Amino acid sequence: MAQRFALILDPADAAEERADFSGTFTVVDAGAPALSVSELSTQRGDGVFESIGVIDAHAQEVVPHLERLANSARICDLPAPNLEQWRQAVAVAAAECPAGEWVIKLILSRGVEHGPTPTAWVTAAPASDFSEVRMAGVSVVTLDRGYPLDVAERAPWLLLGAKTLSYAVNMAALREAHRRGADDAIFLSSDGYVLEAPTASLILRFGDRFVTPAPSGGILQGTTQLSVYEYLEGRGFEAGYEQVPASRIAEADAAWLVSSVRLAAPITAVDGRLLSVDHALTTDLNQYLLSPRD
Repeated sequence: MAQRFALILDPADAAEERADFSGTFTVVDAGAPALSVSELSTQRGDGVFESIGVIDAHAQEVVPHLERLANSARICDLPAPNLEQWRQAVAVAAAECPAGEWVIKLILSRGVEHGPTPTAWVTAAPASDFSEVRMAGVSVVTLDRGYPLDVAERAPWLLLGAKTLSYAVNMAALREAHRRGADDAIFLSSDGYVLEAPTASLILRFGDRFVTPAPSGGILQGTTQLSVYEYLEGRGFEAGYEQVPASRIAEADAAWLVSSVRLAAPITAVDGRLLSVDHALTTDLNQYLLSPRD
């Protein structure tokens, strides 16, 4: 996906806590070299990121994404990002996005090796076309993540719960799902609980109650999942968080993978076992997620 617009932020300038951040980022040529070969984000994946969906030049769920960026930075011992600086950079990038669906990426890394400050940048590019996936759905397989549910509390150095640039494991999980004839994967803890998908949150429906795995045990809190819950509760449904045993996936009346750019994709099968699809609710969810949301 070719980047069409890019900004380089100046975290050192923002650290001065100026009231006006208009000079703390620079527009750069998205097709030209902009990072040092010593940049740790490319050498070691030592950084964090966010992907913000953009609908007709409106950046979606900006505040939750910025809050999650700050939380990821805290977990990774990165300097706290100045959220007002990032908010203004997102606004500038969104204004450059034409009609349709785009994606803005926020990247904060530890910077150049042995350098004094982190590196931060924002890019904007057309989003992939997920219209068919939102209608037809995805099949998934369950994969053992290799950790028990409580590992995040016992081993914080694993950085579980942070959205880091180290995405090799997530991409390997997707390749394994494809080798098994599925479209996507759902991670399970080694002690048998449902976690999340490599690039999405999981929502299960049991009657009129909707459940997602509790955002603990290394599960990334989903910004789109929060929006879906707000919508469901507005319609009078009950939506909550639980520790979900793996066996309950097959018992669900319906299920979705939800994320900022793909939005709500219904799950059609789990480990080869067919799952019912609520087409009407899926359509309603995606119509809501395509509407402007702050």
